[in-house]
Amino acid sequence: MAVKIRLTRMGAKKKPVYRIVASDSRRPRDGQYIELVGTYNPLTNPATVNINEEVALKWLNNGAEPTDTVRNLLSKAGVMQKFADSKKKESK
Repeated sequence: MAVKIRLTRMGAKKKPVYRIVASDSRRPRDGQYIELVGTYNPLTNPATVNINEEVALKWLNNGAEPTDTVRNLLSKAGVMQKFADSKKKESK
């Protein structure tokens, strides 16, 4: 099963709010997901991003691939740096 960490659209028309989820890549965008990782609200100024770092790191360590947008959000939250540091410690 190919797992991706991606955005799922929620909210009303013209007022999107997104969930960051771990999902099977073959499922529809707004379909069933495996686990909720966080939320993203682009309408606030600045944009609000809430990420559960433990869950995100768990899925990254298990081989889940984040989409480009989610990778940027995780980088801004510092999760990708922690993931890279943990990979360096394992290789030593």
